[in-house]
Amino acid sequence: MSTAASLPEWFRCRRLVEFRDTDAAGIAHFSAFFFWMESAEHAFLRHLGLHVVDHAPEDADDLLAELAPVGTNKPHEPLEVSWPRVSVSADYRAAVRFGEEVEVAVGVVEVGASSVTYAFRFERQGLLVATGKVVAVRCLMRRGQKPLPVRIPPGVVSRLRNHLVPAAAAEAS
Repeated sequence: MSTAASLPEWFRCRRLVEFRDTDAAGIAHFSAFFFWMESAEHAFLRHLGLHVVDHAPEDADDLLAELAPVGTNKPHEPLEVSWPRVSVSADYRAAVRFGEEVEVAVGVVEVGASSVTYAFRFERQGLLVATGKVVAVRCLMRRGQKPLPVRIPPGVVSRLRNHLVPAAAAEAS
């Protein structure tokens, strides 16, 4: 494995290439990598003690105070914060096949006021097979309305920054 991928900031999980992940030739279909990125992101958030859909965010009081003057959140409406994706991409370098194991590494490239940019590395037996990138925005989810971007609280920013990796490391082979 390359030095860049061995840095402790990367969160790692493994995926088995299942039959449903493959095309007619038994090679992982390009779309499977997007599902694997989402699954790895969710595992990473759980690792940080966060929820993909959070009904009790740690900054709930701040959110309610901020939203009250503009009437954005009704008093009877429960808070729901989530992380919709606004950009996703993947680059492929080698094939993986049905039955093979893929290691998925997740790192944080950038943390903005309300967004986080993740880098993904997919390796099979130490060989880089693909890289990916996801930008997610922390949003207040409101029934019947478009998601409203909200600040990432300092405690979450700190946990995310513990996994910062250089952007170049995400692309290195």
